[in-house]
Amino acid sequence: MHSKGRIHSMDTFGTVDGPGIRFVLFMQGCALQCGYCHNPDTWKTDGGQLLTVDEVLAEIEPYVPYYIRSGGGITVTGGEPTLQAPFVARLFRECKRRWGLHTALDSSGFCDPHHAEDLIAATDLVLLDLKLIDREGHIALTGQPNDRILNFAGWLADRNRNVWIRHVLVPGITDGYEDLNRLGAFIGGLGNVSKVELLPYHRMGVYKWAQLGRDYPLDGVPTPSEEEVRRARGIVDAARSRSLAAAPAQSR
Repeated sequence: MHSKGRIHSMDTFGTVDGPGIRFVLFMQGCALQCGYCHNPDTWKTDGGQLLTVDEVLAEIEPYVPYYIRSGGGITVTGGEPTLQAPFVARLFRECKRRWGLHTALDSSGFCDPHHAEDLIAATDLVLLDLKLIDREGHIALTGQPNDRILNFAGWLADRNRNVWIRHVLVPGITDGYEDLNRLGAFIGGLGNVSKVELLPYHRMGVYKWAQLGRDYPLDGVPTPSEEEVRRARGIVDAARSRSLAAAPAQSR
């Protein structure tokens, strides 16, 4: 059971999905359908190619010295990798056993924490994508509510797992003051977040929507300016700081 994983693609020289140079494995399948998704071809759970853990390890092995020297490792993303949690857990354990590689999981958090328990035990860093704190806005953007995602974030915090929060900044959709203020406060209340990344929305995956015969839902939405990113960063950081400062008093 779970002897093979459905793989969308691989990148042997990733530099933006965790520390150092990384092997990035894109898993097939996702329960969310984000309006800005640049890999909508990963959504179908029956797509991709079936590979064993050993077959993936063979793809990684030639580049291991580069990953180790750079302080990098392996990142598994998607799609949504927790949909194939047993497979990814086995892959991570083998990467650690053979080479001592740092392991990172890039996830939306839309999962049952107990289903991902073995996977998280083998994960050094979780890159958690928080789309929107507002529940109705999250449904409009992704097709799903965010209850499970926020619960997963709390579950990781309870276990003090190292987390980087990622938030895609989409003008007019995810950059409102109230949403960013609530996001910062939520992050500050977790206590296990070592980095917050605000990622400017881009349109690099629009052509894939066309190839799939889908209308792109954010057509006409511009990428944010550097000034808009700085503004958003200021709001999130300020709210996070206030939340962190209030935490000791709340715990007494």
